[in-house]
Amino acid sequence: MSSDVLKKTYLLKGIGVSPGIATGKAYIFNRSDPQISFYKLSDANLVSKEIKRFKKALKESEKELLEVKNKLANLEVMEPLYIMDVHIMILRDKKFINHTIKQIKEMSVNAEWAVGMTIDKYKEIFALVEDDYLRGRFSDVQYVGQRIIRNLAGEKKEVVNVGEGFIIVAQDLSPADTAQMKIERVLGFATDIGGKTSHTAIVAQAIEIPAVVGLESITSIVHTNDDIIVDGSSGLVIVNPDPEMLIRYKDKKKDYQHIQEDFLKDANLPAITKDNYRVEIGGNIEFSEEIPSAIAHGANGIGLYRTEFIYINREQLPTEEEHFANYRRIIGINGLAWSTIRTFDLGGDKFFSDPKLAHEMNPQMGLRAIRFCLKEVDLFKVQLWAIIRASAYGKTRILFPMISGIEEIREAKKIFCEVKDELLTRGIPLGNDVEIGVMIEVPSAVMIADKLAREVDFFSIGTNDLIQYALAIDRINERVTYLYEPLHPAVLRLIKQTVDVGHEAGIRVAMCGEMAGEPACTMILLGLELDELSMNPSAIPRIKKIIRETTLEESKELLKRIMTFSSSVEIRGYVVNYMRERFPELFPPSNLRAACP
Repeated sequence: MSSDVLKKTYLLKGIGVSPGIATGKAYIFNRSDPQISFYKLSDANLVSKEIKRFKKALKESEKELLEVKNKLANLEVMEPLYIMDVHIMILRDKKFINHTIKQIKEMSVNAEWAVGMTIDKYKEIFALVEDDYLRGRFSDVQYVGQRIIRNLAGEKKEVVNVGEGFIIVAQDLSPADTAQMKIERVLGFATDIGGKTSHTAIVAQAIEIPAVVGLESITSIVHTNDDIIVDGSSGLVIVNPDPEMLIRYKDKKKDYQHIQEDFLKDANLPAITKDNYRVEIGGNIEFSEEIPSAIAHGANGIGLYRTEFIYINREQLPTEEEHFANYRRIIGINGLAWSTIRTFDLGGDKFFSDPKLAHEMNPQMGLRAIRFCLKEVDLFKVQLWAIIRASAYGKTRILFPMISGIEEIREAKKIFCEVKDELLTRGIPLGNDVEIGVMIEVPSAVMIADKLAREVDFFSIGTNDLIQYALAIDRINERVTYLYEPLHPAVLRLIKQTVDVGHEAGIRVAMCGEMAGEPACTMILLGLELDELSMNPSAIPRIKKIIRETTLEESKELLKRIMTFSSSVEIRGYVVNYMRERFPELFPPSNLRAACP
């Protein structure tokens, strides 16, 4: 196993100040406070020389800032230039200058120490200001003071050589810091400190790259070249994400880039075809912070809440109360009709709190998901207690992953009933209509779908795993990803069989895999008559638009046509051309291949 796989995953929550998603390598930008020397001046002649040295450092600092301002002017945005003007004004401020000179004269100390004392004085003054924005402006004084001290000490800051496609991680950033970088190479920012009005926020918004600030400890966690995700829309940063998480966020990034204002304008309209076939649209989320985005992009409910990340960033396993607090943040929220919580898909190389499991050669097919839950029943019950308690606050669905046989779902339901009875005995209020579903992501589950349908309230097709298990393809392995094909005839037959069997049994069939959010696949999924599609929230507006502009009958005809083809190449070619002609405004020729990987 490579060293990358062994790196611990961290989830950090901060303040999203510039929307969008960046995935790439971290680059640690270290602008440490300069070391301030101290020495006493023995006579008036030395005091005079020290004041001249201070004034020279002021001029040198102003010259540098003017050079920075000229560089920033090339960005053709005004906000960073205004900040640089503030810094230059501080350098020219009589009170700042006179206070520092006074310290040199009266205390007979060197200029570096005197500047440090002036910074401390301003810190006391700004601390008394009640307005958050004005109080935050102390950072301007601090930054200018540090620059003067560096020039007094003869330190020169070289231009940062940031490689292509890096995300800058720093304690804080100023416009001058960003001017030292080749900004066109930077994908995003993540900082320990800062707020919505901080310089990092203003610069990131001006140059339109994702940024999260106020992360507190990211510089002590991240190393240069670590994989990192910055979600500026949700205020989240993920350090060392697992490969599947990285893929999902790259998909989210692609969807975000495709969104246009006219899509969002109609995002909350229902997904109803012209011949009145309604499809429920859910959002796939991993963190409660994504809820506002899901609602804004038109999700009717939460179709998949992945709960694995409750387990990271911690040495101890999460308690029932910690689980409960997470689920309460997504259940019963205004604007969401239901929430589907998938029990944790942990085990193998995915368990972050180390239950001392043996390393597995093939963890994707090992002791994970429902298999792990049924082996570690006490852990499973903790999660179920919390979910069932939270169900009292809104419509709740529980989704069991990786079901491959009838025994697994029956055992999971037995444990569910035991937990429910225990809670009723304790007199705890519960929801009366909790639905139980299984993820159809293993080919054997499709083969026995008629048996499974008698045990549950709904199916949810997880195409990510179903495709890779059906086609024997590891979609994370770059050598074979070209074979990962949602439009493979075998995959389409598996989906069709699942939907047909589910409907015959009178249960709803959803899809929560990435295929549900691929616009070029939408009419095919309509033709298959899925009841619900759940996807990354940013993909929802485009999917809804396609559904509203077509009919179920047309989609069935398209499905009927492609099911006569023998190969995925034929199917893809036909579908791509059809969607290009049918929705030219949604599928520019250059982007069509990316529309349905």
